Amino acid sequence: MDKDFGEMIYRAGQTHAGVLLLRLDEATSNEKVRVVAEIIQNHADKLAGKFSVYQSGRLRIR
Repeated sequence: MDKDFGEMIYRAGQTHAGVLLLRLDEATSNEKVRVVAEIIQNHADKLAGKFSVYQSGRLRIR
């Protein structure tokens, strides 16, 4: 959820294993855990080395 970290990685082009930026400002901890688990379960094979953003029920992988 740290947008500064996401921008640093994305804009600087730093090497990383993959970044998942969650835009879930009003979600409870349990909701955040559920979303991350669902993303990993359904998209794990596409996340490595990518910059991904989850917001409003959508996952963008770049």
